[in-house]
Amino acid sequence: MAIATINPATGSTIKTFEPLSSGSINTKLTLAQQAFEQYRKTSMSQRAEWLKVAADILEREQLSFGKLMTTEMGKTLKSAIAEVKKCALVCRYYAEHAADFLADVPANTDASKSFVRYQPLGIILAVMPWNFPFWQVFRFAAPTLMAGNVGLLKHASNVPQCATAIEQIFTEAGFPEGVFQTLLIGSDQVEAVINDERVKAATLTGSELAGAALASAAGKQIKKTLLELGGSDPYVVLESADLEAAVSTAVTARMLNNGQSCIAAKRFIVAEAVADQFEQSLVEKFQALKIGDPMDEETDVGPLATPGILKDLDKLVQACIQQGAKVLTGGYPLSDRAGNFYPPTILTDFPAGTPADEEEFFGPVALLFRVPDIEAAIKLANATPFGLGASAWTTDEEQVHRLIDELEAGAVFINGLVKSDPRLPFGGIKRSGYGRELGIQGIHEFVNIKTVWVK
Repeated sequence: MAIATINPATGSTIKTFEPLSSGSINTKLTLAQQAFEQYRKTSMSQRAEWLKVAADILEREQLSFGKLMTTEMGKTLKSAIAEVKKCALVCRYYAEHAADFLADVPANTDASKSFVRYQPLGIILAVMPWNFPFWQVFRFAAPTLMAGNVGLLKHASNVPQCATAIEQIFTEAGFPEGVFQTLLIGSDQVEAVINDERVKAATLTGSELAGAALASAAGKQIKKTLLELGGSDPYVVLESADLEAAVSTAVTARMLNNGQSCIAAKRFIVAEAVADQFEQSLVEKFQALKIGDPMDEETDVGPLATPGILKDLDKLVQACIQQGAKVLTGGYPLSDRAGNFYPPTILTDFPAGTPADEEEFFGPVALLFRVPDIEAAIKLANATPFGLGASAWTTDEEQVHRLIDELEAGAVFINGLVKSDPRLPFGGIKRSGYGRELGIQGIHEFVNIKTVWVK
């Protein structure tokens, strides 16, 4: 895949980039290692000051960064600006809390003194996706840099200008040269970087295929990885739910980022007693959404990021239809305009064996299922290889406890949509990956948890 900015709303190529040569990659690795040897000695307070300046830059330039994201991957401008603000939030969060998160932890043993100390590892490689081109990077970078590590970013090939802009933000904020660098390389060059002894660990957000490839390469080198992969998140609506709130939130939960989010609600599992009402209201709200230019503040749904993503999504939809699923609205690419536009779509009445059973639909497509009761809802919710997030709606306290305990996911949100929050750990189970980002758990992923015993 070429490294290029191709506007998904028009299909026009704006700028192309040459991948780095192996020699240039080595130069950047050398610089990163030299930077780490000095940067690890900097004080926590100094790192925090630099990170706060990065937050200031993000907030000051939120419109220009937002436009850059919208141009490269098609998210609506209003959502892109919100993403920039969230990046500033995570920077401030770790600037304020990292010292406490990484403080020595005393333990009572047979020693005169014993404790746990957290120390940086070195160069951490981040392989990041296009769908949240700023947020995914900053939620990695903020804790990683505060821990005293240095970062190398291999970003998705369709958001190269976002990648270079992020490096410039850290440079402008005052971080020493080499502490955070972008590698404009193809996916076929990643394994060579992983194999370099100077790289100590890696994190990836993306597809199962990409995650498996990275983990395999890192495993051969005995290097730690953190993976945040796909999701087919259930959105369970039971009979006692506040139906109006559940439907309104369902639209947001499915259409987030033009439907291109790992934690977007994808499978809507609704109790039979309220299914007719939920279905009718959801169809009405989907049909009322405005599709169009993502730069227009009135637009609700912009284009998918690439023609390939649109093709893959439609292939899944058509397979369901051909096997007997019913289309309630949408169901085909929009051919009346340029760009990668797919309308808000709702499918239901799935026979067994369709892609709706196990595949992730990465776009504005809702899969609607009816179930008789909570037992059937939980069983269907868990009947997927993924386990990233789950949203469930009920006002019954006994049901709340069951849903929290029995839903197989890295996060369960009751009466709200699944979202990431710097204050809470984020990640999945099963084929959605392993490890956690954000919260105190996130900053502990890439450190040496050193036991110290003194007599």
